[in-house]
Amino acid sequence: MPAAKAENRRMQTLFILAASLIAAAILLWPRLSGAPLWRATITPLASIIGSGFLVLGPILNQSWGGFAPLVMATLCAGAWAFGAAIRSNIAHRQSQPRPVIEQRLEALASWLLAFAYVISVAYYLNLFGAFGVSLTRFDDPIDAKMLTTAIFVIILLVGWTRGFGALERMEQVSVGIKLAVIAGLLVGLAGYFAHQAKAGALIFTAPQVSFGQSLLLGFGLIVTVQGFETSRYLSEAYDARSRIQSMRWAQVISTVIYMAYIGLLAFTFPPEQGVLNETAIIEMMRSVAPILPAMLVAAALSAQFSAAIADTSGAGGLVAELTHKRVSSRQAYAVLVSAGIALTWSANVFQIIAYASRAFALYYAVQAMIAATHRDQSHALRFGSVTLAVLGLCIAVLGTSVE
Repeated sequence: MPAAKAENRRMQTLFILAASLIAAAILLWPRLSGAPLWRATITPLASIIGSGFLVLGPILNQSWGGFAPLVMATLCAGAWAFGAAIRSNIAHRQSQPRPVIEQRLEALASWLLAFAYVISVAYYLNLFGAFGVSLTRFDDPIDAKMLTTAIFVIILLVGWTRGFGALERMEQVSVGIKLAVIAGLLVGLAGYFAHQAKAGALIFTAPQVSFGQSLLLGFGLIVTVQGFETSRYLSEAYDARSRIQSMRWAQVISTVIYMAYIGLLAFTFPPEQGVLNETAIIEMMRSVAPILPAMLVAAALSAQFSAAIADTSGAGGLVAELTHKRVSSRQAYAVLVSAGIALTWSANVFQIIAYASRAFALYYAVQAMIAATHRDQSHALRFGSVTLAVLGLCIAVLGTSVE
């Protein structure tokens, strides 16, 4: 029996590697990698299924058990609704003169986004620190925070002295690595799910939280499906139609990936016992295949670093633009890094996720308010935009941490 089990795990590893290599080959295929729409889709897609992908599975599994897929579907539906409001704004900017109220709301949205970037960079780099030490003998919270702080300092030095041009070129490579690893992970989970089903070992656990707690925790997780809004800011490279299509495709693809991931996870793994940590997915995947923990760490480090670079650069550029260069990008980097280090040492990753969710929810609320000001839409669409704005405000006020 042990020999048969070992052979099964070897086959599982081969299937995982094959799936990752095939996915990498497809992503490198010139007809795909060179397609303008795919290039536009990569940026929001990479952001949506970035850091959240790694922490969301264990969080949903522990809190909602067998109902985790339903919660995931609700999060994706909420993200789609906010994305629809932003897509409406993209289209409207191309066809209508902008009233003063819309311009002021856009400025407010930009400030909120810059603030959200500050928190999201802390979120990314705290995950970088946690995953960076996870497979070493330094696997403890203090060493993780020290690694995070060191990366913050490196980012500040690079941004202050040389800018982020060289580091930003890592984005496409890191996206390819991440998507290839996710393909391997899903194949591994599918094989594990099939094995458990054949053995009659699938499980369905009841939620560990009440309905009220579910609502507030769900509000605190909106950042894990955030990232689609980046299409809004690609106007220098893509026209409005391409940006709208890129956001739609990014949200559709990420929803399919998330639903497959959570659906396979929820019915094969019991909820974590004790205190949940940000690298729980690594321990869960050890039972699927021995190669998966190392692959997940590689994907995590690549994804977190590139996302942090992108958001640091974006925040610096936004602040410089909004202050008409009175505050330079370099000065904004210094403020961001200082705030990020302060967050690192005063909060844990799950608290930072909740803070980031609130910040992005405020941004989405303002985008929905902008959509509500459009005069050429029906009463039903205007009502929907106002409802979304209220929802965004509720998320910002009521969203809570998993802990």
